[in-house]
Amino acid sequence: MLEFIRVQRFKSLHDASFPLGPLNLFSGLNGMGKSSLIQTLLLLRQSQEKNTLLDKGLLLKGDYVFVGTGRDILSENAEKETIEFTLTWEKAEPAHFIFNYSAKSDLQPLDRKLKLATQDLSLFNKNFQYLSADRISPKSAYEASDYYINDLNSIGNHGEYTAHYIAEKGLTPIPIKALKHRSAASFSLLDNLDKWMSEISPGIRIHTQLHQAMNTVSLSYAFEQGAELTADFKPENVGFGLTFVLPVVTAVLRAKPGDMIIVENPEAHLHPGGQSVLGRLCSIAANSGVQLFIESHSDHFLNGVRVAVKNGLISNKDVRLFYLERSATDLHESLVVMPEIDAQGKIDVWPRGFFDETDRQLENLL
Repeated sequence: MLEFIRVQRFKSLHDASFPLGPLNLFSGLNGMGKSSLIQTLLLLRQSQEKNTLLDKGLLLKGDYVFVGTGRDILSENAEKETIEFTLTWEKAEPAHFIFNYSAKSDLQPLDRKLKLATQDLSLFNKNFQYLSADRISPKSAYEASDYYINDLNSIGNHGEYTAHYIAEKGLTPIPIKALKHRSAASFSLLDNLDKWMSEISPGIRIHTQLHQAMNTVSLSYAFEQGAELTADFKPENVGFGLTFVLPVVTAVLRAKPGDMIIVENPEAHLHPGGQSVLGRLCSIAANSGVQLFIESHSDHFLNGVRVAVKNGLISNKDVRLFYLERSATDLHESLVVMPEIDAQGKIDVWPRGFFDETDRQLENLL
């Protein structure tokens, strides 16, 4: 598990440290730098995948993220022209990456070559899944990719191969038994997908079918109606929320202890109850050995985690909250505030802007 990250002179993170845990939740007002930590991880991974990380440098343009050139990432008013990342793992030597500034290039040169056993680290191996905020939209058919779901062990950065993964591996048992839904009749991925998704949209049944001749997979939804099922509905006819969240639930249910999952805005297009369900699901996964990095604006997701703590589904010590706000002395620097959750799910400090909008508006109404 990744235990600690220090980021220096990267965008608005002049010098920010993040002591990490199994479940890490990042929040903050727009433009305050909460995405920068996520981008740090993605830049390191995409550089490793393109074989530049350990002997050439940091690749700013790739399959995971594109942040421009050097002039776009070096912190404003940086005291020296290097970008530095320090990472500490539970059972590995710390890694200190120093990249020299190259203003016009999308490759920031490595200051010195490093030796790092990346094959043993979930950030760099196949025990990794990233889901962008820009996930798949509702369609009747999606592309299939045997290479992605089998060789890379991925459902795609946008969840675009989720339907194919379900079609091929829906009958496979989920690796973490604690994630079995209380109403599921078996440990199969599909059975548990149906039951967890039913907490978001009652009675839903997910149907996928692989069309090998066209290399596509069809996706549809049916619903329980008494003892019967309705006819199948196309994703376009049931709204954005179900299809948008399907990759998130799939990624968590298929995860193994030791995996790393990064999700941006898991709550997108979901009603408040569904957002809370995701908080509970992620808490159980984190308690079972999966490391999650969640960027979210949802107080309902946070409250789902808080209730999970109170109900003993995860220890409060395994939850890390990071709220990023702008420095009062430097408009271009982000500060990291770390509220803590106690064993009853209560939070010790509430910085202005930290999931407090509901209380503020209710106060105005009263």
